[in-house]
Amino acid sequence: MNPTNPINTSNLHVELIDPLTDPRWDRFVEEHPYGWICHLSGWKRFLEDTFSHIRGHYFVLVNESSNNIQAALPVYEVRSWLTGNRLVSIPFATLCDPLVSTSEELDSLIREVLSLYQSKKFSHLEIRALSSPSLFTNNDFVAIKFYKHHFILLDRDPEKLKKTFHRTCVRQRINRALKSELTLRMGKAETDLEEFYKLHLLTRKRRALPPQPYRFFKNLWGTFHSDGKVSLLLAQKDDRILAALILFKFKNRVSVEYAASDESFVKISPNHFLFWEAIKIAYQDGFQIFDFGRTSPTNESLMDFKRRWGTQVIDLPQFIYPKAAAGEIEASEESWKFRLITRICDRAPDSFQRIIGNFCYRHLG
Repeated sequence: MNPTNPINTSNLHVELIDPLTDPRWDRFVEEHPYGWICHLSGWKRFLEDTFSHIRGHYFVLVNESSNNIQAALPVYEVRSWLTGNRLVSIPFATLCDPLVSTSEELDSLIREVLSLYQSKKFSHLEIRALSSPSLFTNNDFVAIKFYKHHFILLDRDPEKLKKTFHRTCVRQRINRALKSELTLRMGKAETDLEEFYKLHLLTRKRRALPPQPYRFFKNLWGTFHSDGKVSLLLAQKDDRILAALILFKFKNRVSVEYAASDESFVKISPNHFLFWEAIKIAYQDGFQIFDFGRTSPTNESLMDFKRRWGTQVIDLPQFIYPKAAAGEIEASEESWKFRLITRICDRAPDSFQRIIGNFCYRHLG
């Protein structure tokens, strides 16, 4: 399927399907060039099992001759008295695209989504994109280019790739970690996930951000770990876990989605150790792209960390309807709500972290 070739849409019609029961869906995601783990039926199960305020609708264009899905646009209702009711494609997905091949396909699906939007009077519609921005031709949407995406191509042996990393900030830190006798542990059981979550709480507290509820990670793990689409790497010294990464793996791409660490061990660089090990494993397993995840440009230290690995950087646009809603979304990290939450997270006792996270994530997506 080539997303640049024009396609005749006259023999297509729109259906609303349930990906959990429709056998065509996951096969379509596997075959589409923009398909990613967040498009799979398991993502819908994971989200709706975790959050009661999120509900998915899967609009597809079906070829009348073959009855095959040709294009799709999943959207989710995210309902909240605090942050407003809106439609999002797709909640908690850092990398995401409409599964379309032409602007005509996208426009046909958007028309159906806007009918849902208008019938339920949502505050706005947000469609997230990675590879498909050129297909958005609807002038009623505005593109926000705020978040950044860092990645490297695994097109050479890791030792050769390593030469592109910053000498002092990355290569020396990798060597320091190796000399510190850190060992790599592959997460296999829920006890490993619990070790990750302890570090996750520390990391979110350090960044003055609410932590995702534990059930978020437990349901994610339960949905995707068994077939290798989610993996957990842990850096260990003696019997202590110092850092951890949760990776998404699908088709030709590996993405670091969640990173957590104990800051008191920063001098022996367990984070650099884990990223290096993850890159080597991804190359050995035949993946072609290694992603460092989505980054807010206001997080300068994280931007610097990712840049020093010789990454390429591109925008992750959000397409917003109506245009009037874009200003508030673009300034969300400057809003009084965001500043209040970060202040509370920064000052609250550690014992309140989970309570704050459970509250906040009942309103996010």
